[in-house]
Amino acid sequence: MQTDPTTDRDSSPDRARLVGWSIVAYGFFAVALSSTARALLSLAMPLWEVEQGWSRSLVSSAGALALLVMAITAPIAGNFIDRFGPRKLLTAGFVTLGIGLAMTTVSVAPWQLLLSFGFVSGIGFGVVAVSAFFAAIAPYFVAQRGFAMAVVDSGSTVGPLILVPVAAWLLTGFGWRSEFLIMAASCLVMAPFAWRLLPTTSGKETHSEGDNKEALWSRLVELARSPVFNLLFWGFLLCGFTSSGVIETHFLPYAALCGFSGVTAAGAYGFLSGINLLGILGAGWLADRINRPLLLAGIFTIRSLSFILLMQVGNDLSLLYLFSAVFGLFDYATAPVVASLVASHLGVRVMGLSMGLLGAGHALGAAIGALAGGLAFDSFGSYRGLWLLSIAMAVLAGLISAFIPKSAKAANMGIGY
Repeated sequence: MQTDPTTDRDSSPDRARLVGWSIVAYGFFAVALSSTARALLSLAMPLWEVEQGWSRSLVSSAGALALLVMAITAPIAGNFIDRFGPRKLLTAGFVTLGIGLAMTTVSVAPWQLLLSFGFVSGIGFGVVAVSAFFAAIAPYFVAQRGFAMAVVDSGSTVGPLILVPVAAWLLTGFGWRSEFLIMAASCLVMAPFAWRLLPTTSGKETHSEGDNKEALWSRLVELARSPVFNLLFWGFLLCGFTSSGVIETHFLPYAALCGFSGVTAAGAYGFLSGINLLGILGAGWLADRINRPLLLAGIFTIRSLSFILLMQVGNDLSLLYLFSAVFGLFDYATAPVVASLVASHLGVRVMGLSMGLLGAGHALGAAIGALAGGLAFDSFGSYRGLWLLSIAMAVLAGLISAFIPKSAKAANMGIGY
């Protein structure tokens, strides 16, 4: 009888590393597809405004609802991976995401958009998320943990780099419904690969840190009492506001407001994603080598400065690309650093739950940012107030990060670095 090597608890270290890197590889492609699917809302927003009569506040509300649903789903997904492994969860996640995107193509009323993209797709986004894959791969790595997580996270930039310009072209040539249908079909194709490639166990036996079957409530209380977790949570919530919330949702509409065509704006967004790749991999590499709290604080500080540049873009394409380069370098670079701190300071034992809760905070912050952008534009016809608020939020996130202890030992002793 054929056995599944991913369920073999007596696997050698080499086999464990092979399993770990296979999860990394699949996670890279999965995150790339999920991130591109989320960007479709931003691409379609100006068209829906004309064709469907949907205001930017309404469309932003659908995006915000998706982020809120992600916030609820992410901790549940993380806890599931801690207990049972990623195979069943990620398979179901891709099926759900495909169904939600397909439902969006037949949405003709606001409530249908909120249901299809905001709720159903939101569940899929919450499962097929970077935080879920961080939890899945963490037990298989120690020395290269930061870099492995960075590779998975880089999918969130490589996907938009390649696929968002293609999606913009499809939108122009074939309409938004064809665009959403193609993405829905792609998600459904990914589901059987999740079932075939991902392990059935959580992998905690690879680096045991105690009983990962302990009661959920006790682990929640443990995290709630942890100063490190609280610092990470609030910093990551502000991270969500200043990245996924305001840029992922409103960068393309802002570029259109400045006079750039959809294809040109998508090209700049793709360039941002390409630079993002360098930032993610660089941050993951540095997270294995230097003071991670100071690295995280520096990322947030420079991100805040990039919004000043965004406010000066006007109709200057070179400035649009310059912002894309600066922001891109410090956008998703936070994720591998945060995940590395969770693994070392809080432990692999609660990695899934921790990253799920942090992902929820990130999604909540992003939802606030997405909604704030739509309300600001509809109220004042400008995004200036949103960019000023983003500067303040990024600076605050940097200050919070600076208080995280340098090492796990220091965190346990209750001292800083």
